[in-house]
Amino acid sequence: MSTVYDVTTWVIPGDPNTTAYTDIGKIINSIIADVKAQQTSQSSKPGAVIYIPPGDYSLKTRVTVDISYLQIKGSGHGFTSLSIRYNTSDTSNWWEIWPGASHIKVENTDGNSEAFIVQRTGNPRLSSIEFRDFCLDGKSFTPTENSYTNGKVGIRFVSDNDSCRVTGMGFVYLEHGLINNNADAFDVTDNFIAECGNCVELTGSSQASKVTNNHIGAGYIGFSVFAEGAEGLLVAGNNVFPRGRSVVHLKNSNRCVITANRFHAFYPGMIDSEGTNKENLISSNHFYRVVETFPPLQGYNNGKDDLYGLIHLVGDNNMISTNLFDYNVPTASVTPTGATPTLILVADGDSNFISNNHGVHNIATNHVVLSSTSTNTKVLDSGSTSQILSYTTSYTLRPTP
Repeated sequence: MSTVYDVTTWVIPGDPNTTAYTDIGKIINSIIADVKAQQTSQSSKPGAVIYIPPGDYSLKTRVTVDISYLQIKGSGHGFTSLSIRYNTSDTSNWWEIWPGASHIKVENTDGNSEAFIVQRTGNPRLSSIEFRDFCLDGKSFTPTENSYTNGKVGIRFVSDNDSCRVTGMGFVYLEHGLINNNADAFDVTDNFIAECGNCVELTGSSQASKVTNNHIGAGYIGFSVFAEGAEGLLVAGNNVFPRGRSVVHLKNSNRCVITANRFHAFYPGMIDSEGTNKENLISSNHFYRVVETFPPLQGYNNGKDDLYGLIHLVGDNNMISTNLFDYNVPTASVTPTGATPTLILVADGDSNFISNNHGVHNIATNHVVLSSTSTNTKVLDSGSTSQILSYTTSYTLRPTP
């Protein structure tokens, strides 16, 4: 029984003319069908490894992953910036212009939007599926190369799943890089996910998942990291750079930890929240807020002004501590005109705790702003009296000496 497959040597039964170079999607689907045909015993299904050697592969047919214990792997994430390439007038003297290594060109001529979809009905849920060390390249955006839209999705997990992993991957020029619905113990580590409309989206609900040690940067239309209904999500050790509409967006998520990240953004709302978010910890991160520096994209933003806060908090019993905020925006670029920018806005919620945060800024800022609907907030050592603005009397303040 074969359990290790090479996409370049596999021949589809009855279709010898299709190769990995003409349609790697068909090839991988055929390999998965072979795995299922060979592994029929309920008590012994070890799964398989599908290897993608370095090369340029066209994906015209969506891959459906409906077996557990499958590893799809290449030999390199192959990421390179397509935004710089498309916004350079003459690339004729460049060494290369496309991603490399194990490089899959997501072309989808079958009418589907995803390169890979993970789904299965029945029990148990899918487990231990790994994508690692290859590149998913959406090739171009429409109607312009700076729109971040093309309808393409790199990997979408649809059905409930457990202990799946995405590591060492490159995602570029996809409207949605990675989507996982109802994930349990999902591991997103050591990837380059950038120049995508949205990068990592955990939808529906998730638990005990982590997004760690990645390079991430979404477009102005979407999220770098989005978590809906997350329980115990860990976001740590990431270097997240512009230009996502938010760096981390929490929606009805509880007991999550966002720590030891380097966040760089061109817009307010770097960490954003909506719904009810409880007992989350945002600690020991570096926030760097500047203006857009790339001329072709200076006309775009996320629609939020500087009163919105670099952190926009909605929820109860959350803790924001020991973060460093570096705000360096020219006065003329602040919106609304003449406003004092906000670093942390408690927009709503009860018993939130803010302590030991430090702000460095080129202009005056309000380090913490408490809305009229916030209650029982504690603000300790996070700004002087003049840097704390409250529209409620329900708070405790110990200003920074």
